[in-house]
Amino acid sequence: MSVTKYKLDEAFMEDAFFEDTALIGIVSGLPAYRLCWMLNNYFDIEFACEPDMTLALAVKGNISYLPVYQYQFPNSPDRYLLYKLKVDNVSLLPETGRLDYIWLVQTATYETDVIDITNSLKKIPDITLSQILERSQLKNVKNLLV
Repeated sequence: MSVTKYKLDEAFMEDAFFEDTALIGIVSGLPAYRLCWMLNNYFDIEFACEPDMTLALAVKGNISYLPVYQYQFPNSPDRYLLYKLKVDNVSLLPETGRLDYIWLVQTATYETDVIDITNSLKKIPDITLSQILERSQLKNVKNLLV
């Protein structure tokens, strides 16, 4: 009896997930819950921790859990995701260096939204840096798939 094996097309999944998205890198010394609270107040949104989206990263036999926060626009497929990049000296995207968070903008108008959000983030005192990231420059971008 022959067993059919199927291979998951990771490139297709990655392209589908990142369709109509932009990424913002953020440097802030704030813990994730405080940053979310600040962003919620500043942008009048409601980032919430989504336990089923928490990312588990296994490094050297240890598993680290990195929270993902989501804001789902009412009556719309548009959403924001906020990833905490580092926990217990483990980084979700090692190539991002000193970045602490990534804000994924997934909206119909993501090109303009990402510019507006980045400029607004620069006005928040507890945010040291905000910059638009190119997905093509991130070699471990598949770690962001939820």
